[in-house]
Amino acid sequence: MSYLSFFGYIFAIQQNNMGNEKVIIEKNQGQALLTEKKEGNAKKVYLESYGCSMNLNDSEIVASILSEEGYNTTHLMEEADLVLVNTCSIREKAEQTVRKRLEKYNAVKRINPTMKVGVLGCMAERLKAKFLEEEKIVDLVVGPDAYRDLPNLLAEVDSGRDAVNVILSKEETYGDVSPVRLNSNGVSAFVSITRGCDNMCTFCVVPFTRGRERSRDPKSIIEEIRDLVNKNYKEITLLGQNVDSYLWYGGGLKKDFKNASEIAKATAVDFAQLLDMSAKEFPNTRFRFSTSNPQDMSVDVIHVMAKHKNICKYLHLPVQSGSTSVLKRMNRQHTREEYIELIDTVRELIPECSISQDMIAGFCGETEEEHQETLSLLEYVKYDFGFMYAYSERPGTPAEKRMEDDVPLATKKRRLAEIIELQRKHGHSKIKQFVGQTVEVLIEGSSKKSDAHWKGRNTQNATVIFPKGDEKVGDFVNIYIEDCTSATLLGKRK
Repeated sequence: MSYLSFFGYIFAIQQNNMGNEKVIIEKNQGQALLTEKKEGNAKKVYLESYGCSMNLNDSEIVASILSEEGYNTTHLMEEADLVLVNTCSIREKAEQTVRKRLEKYNAVKRINPTMKVGVLGCMAERLKAKFLEEEKIVDLVVGPDAYRDLPNLLAEVDSGRDAVNVILSKEETYGDVSPVRLNSNGVSAFVSITRGCDNMCTFCVVPFTRGRERSRDPKSIIEEIRDLVNKNYKEITLLGQNVDSYLWYGGGLKKDFKNASEIAKATAVDFAQLLDMSAKEFPNTRFRFSTSNPQDMSVDVIHVMAKHKNICKYLHLPVQSGSTSVLKRMNRQHTREEYIELIDTVRELIPECSISQDMIAGFCGETEEEHQETLSLLEYVKYDFGFMYAYSERPGTPAEKRMEDDVPLATKKRRLAEIIELQRKHGHSKIKQFVGQTVEVLIEGSSKKSDAHWKGRNTQNATVIFPKGDEKVGDFVNIYIEDCTSATLLGKRK
């Protein structure tokens, strides 16, 4: 599991794919999620989501379940019958943000006492007792595997009782729930293919809040993609805490695959096969996937990426540290040398592929020599962009229980600044290489800065801005790149 990889977390420092350092601020998350109104639904739910793409996808599942219970979404908290926040527990500041939102909800609830407040997701599992019994700030607490139980839990609340279900499932994948697409641009969508994580990285709370790893039936995945394609979506991102660890053998936990029958093993579908199947079945649809773990990224997946034009030439390969000794303390199941070998394979088989990283500065016991190994790895790989963080200890993780967070904050900040500066240099160099090239761009919408320009992304995940013509949202167009800023490619229609 990546520390914060595909997540776009609040307050995290990101080096984006165009080399521009920025802070991901709260306004990019926590917005009230909206769906089309369903005729006949009389109740209203206000639904906010924080954290990762998996959380956003889970909110779509929750909206679908509640829609069948008579709820339409609203962006006005004051008119809501039910207020839900889907939470992230991976960083302390994310939890602080959610707590501030809960204060706001309860201020509104004092004016509208019939309104119910609930917490969903990772914080729900970790802080259920505090929320319900000690602080008494919510009416219901629902873990990531218990969304189907929402109707029963709401009935409990209506009866005047607190309601909680944070039981982690060995089977739940929500494979038969058709998510309601929230705040969608109508062009790109997420499809969850796995849930949970088995990796037990010492810094990460996810295995304890989302449970063990299990995969969806590939038939249900293909059907969900087909439904999206029929609705004119042009780009699908396959999601999982550890997406390339996908393995379907008829159901059950991945860790139990070794006990499966010989027939189940012989007919099992792994991620390379699923990716190949999806690309073949929908040749006019772009595919991305996130997040990958280097230890599980097979050469077969890289070959499939190289084989299909409609699989984007972009890999997020979170490494966390360039030092084998730090990786061992993190319980990452790969060494520096193995990671470099993987990078070399990608460069050989897909020379045009862009690569991004996650990096943690100042993990427990990190020496200056180990930090220098991280900087040298950055120099070797020259990532297109990355997500970089100073280590923050999370309650309940193996690192919190067994290791001392002994790197001074000032040292963490200095090391992080050095990592960011090096990434900025490499990112800027990478984006300039597109100037003078013609790239295929999927139009996602108008530019934020100019209604006269379109915004889209190329296969390497770089943002491209160009003047509007007779194109429309969802079109694939060839754009000649004339110039770039540190953050964006600038071009014109070819």
